[in-house]
Amino acid sequence: MLFWLTISLAILSGVIAGAISGLIPGLHINLISAVLLSLSALVFSYFSPIIIVIFIVSMSIAHIFINYIPSIFLGAPDEDNFLAVLPGHELLLSGKGYSAVIYSIYGCIAGIPIVLLFSPLFYFYLSFFYSYAERIMPIILIIASIFLVYSEKSSKLWAFFIFCFSGIIGLSTLTLPNLTEPLLPLFTGLFGISSLATSLKKTQKIPQQEITPLKAIKIERKSFWKSIFASAIASPFCSFLPGMGSGQAAVIASEISGEVSKKEFLVLLGSINIVVTGLSFITLYSISKARTGVAAAVGKIITLDLSTISIITGAIVFSAILAFFLTILIAKAYSRIISKIDYKFLSAVLIIFLSALIFYFSGWLGLIIMLVSASLGLLCIYSGVRRTHMLGSLIIPAIILYLL
Repeated sequence: MLFWLTISLAILSGVIAGAISGLIPGLHINLISAVLLSLSALVFSYFSPIIIVIFIVSMSIAHIFINYIPSIFLGAPDEDNFLAVLPGHELLLSGKGYSAVIYSIYGCIAGIPIVLLFSPLFYFYLSFFYSYAERIMPIILIIASIFLVYSEKSSKLWAFFIFCFSGIIGLSTLTLPNLTEPLLPLFTGLFGISSLATSLKKTQKIPQQEITPLKAIKIERKSFWKSIFASAIASPFCSFLPGMGSGQAAVIASEISGEVSKKEFLVLLGSINIVVTGLSFITLYSISKARTGVAAAVGKIITLDLSTISIITGAIVFSAILAFFLTILIAKAYSRIISKIDYKFLSAVLIIFLSALIFYFSGWLGLIIMLVSASLGLLCIYSGVRRTHMLGSLIIPAIILYLL
């Protein structure tokens, strides 16, 4: 009884911590997990490994839900939610930022049954499948890369250039010695600073936001299930393939489902983020590979087995339910104040904050990486191609790693 009470408290405290981290622009859950690991000697003296793991898992799930608020209202996403910026920001400018958040978390909560469906398949069969897939992994990643570039509807030449150049930046960053949290300056520059910098040139004012009742924030049943089905097809593969994540899964799922509306895309992305994160823990057990920073942290804390996987899965479900309702409350508060804020000034403050955060964790070298990455991010924005091509920063290093 005491054990399950402690687990419940770990879930609750994890959700609260995830809410705080999710509201801080640019602060990714991977970074927090790394900080917790660095404090492991102190933390382990007070709590058992399974309690710490449940705390981290619950925090990661809550973070995904809550982070849609700064992603949509502030245009400052982390590396998992950057695709939500464009459709979310468009809805924000039409006074429907609150609805954009709700569509996103509809997708998140709908992703939970997909996690439950694929968990036993991953648990029992992924190692067998992966043993064959690993032999041709470079070919799989190259084919996926070609597909991502070829599916670009604006300029395939620009898409190819940005994909390759981001790969060079990513490879350089990930191979630098003594650089703490290399992904922080890399992704903050590519997806965060570049978006905020464009806001400095605009004089747009955020309109008064509508706080529509939940029952009125609807999406057609056919559209909803189309998004969820596409997520269920694309997400599991991107949960175990190296260098592939939520961004690539969203592009693949979009191609599977065909033309999608803003509402459909936000539902799609929300579902994908939950599925990729949720299945990453099963992937860690099945093939001993960590495809997310959170899963890597969990792997360093505890040895996974059927019992711990079952508890983790339960924590994912309950933390998602709590985070769903908490996100609604916080999004309402944001909606009431965002139109009263000087958006240009806010963008400048966020750039300064993110720069200070990077300097604290990664030093001057991190700031240089951020500036170079932000330059490529701006080029991507002004060239009009999809920003998912900048995830070549992870795919190309993964391809090279397998080829060497």
